[in-house]
Amino acid sequence: MDIEDLRTFVEVADAGGVSPAARRLGVAKSIVSRRLARLEAALGVQLLARTTRGAALTEAGATFRDHAARACAEMDAAREAILPNGDLRGRLRIAAPLTFGPTHFASVFADMARRHPQLHVHAAYSDRFVDMVAEGFDCAVRVGYLQDSNLVARCVGPLYGKLVASPAYLDAHGSPETPDALAAHEALMQGTEPWQFLDGDTVLTVHPRGRFKADNGTALLAAALSGLGIAWLPDGLTQPHLDTGALVQVMPRYPPPPAGIYVIRPPGPHASLKVRALTELLIDCFDTDRDPSPFPSEN
Repeated sequence: MDIEDLRTFVEVADAGGVSPAARRLGVAKSIVSRRLARLEAALGVQLLARTTRGAALTEAGATFRDHAARACAEMDAAREAILPNGDLRGRLRIAAPLTFGPTHFASVFADMARRHPQLHVHAAYSDRFVDMVAEGFDCAVRVGYLQDSNLVARCVGPLYGKLVASPAYLDAHGSPETPDALAAHEALMQGTEPWQFLDGDTVLTVHPRGRFKADNGTALLAAALSGLGIAWLPDGLTQPHLDTGALVQVMPRYPPPPAGIYVIRPPGPHASLKVRALTELLIDCFDTDRDPSPFPSEN
């Protein structure tokens, strides 16, 4: 069973069809089809059901996809172990947030590809929390406050934020002066997450409520600008609007504790060379002297 056949099958399964997989792999569709046919013949089962819209996994294909992805990852690790230092090959698949990803991290991913001409760098941008093991990602870049997990995290930089609202909202509803006062205001949130604030060395936690929720910071920014409520947002999103007066900082006496930018990887004793190289590049860009999270980390 050829490793390239396995890799091609995983790509078709993830891309949803032969044509997009061929574009990702940089080969002709006929080569992709030939590899799939060879793999199915070797296994004696149909892995993909071809449709007019692409290709869908059969039950056997869905089961086999995760095994094939792990086999490809193991082969990449084996190759790395015998490569000269710094010579990276294969594929690096990264999950990155839609908020900040294209503006803050994409240039680092491009630099990674430039430094390693034989490495294929694939970045997927979404604010949902991907299942890295099931979906075949080598690592993820995440921002914010991390919860306990069996994943391994490395903090590559701090993330500072503020509570903000539009002048129109504050004129209509007043400006809260303490965390307790937030209970009387509309909070713009991703879900039901608590908000934390610093009162000197003391961390205060509140559970705000609101009727507008969105799964990424850009949408919450738009809601804050339109006067719907108060939002906790990173400085990178809000500073231009604070400069123009379109947004106003709320409750400056109680700043939120710093969050972080993290590289997350599946559990295991050692990160791959590819993930370590990407982590070092991100540290160069977002260097920090401290890890703001108790999340399991590696130094």
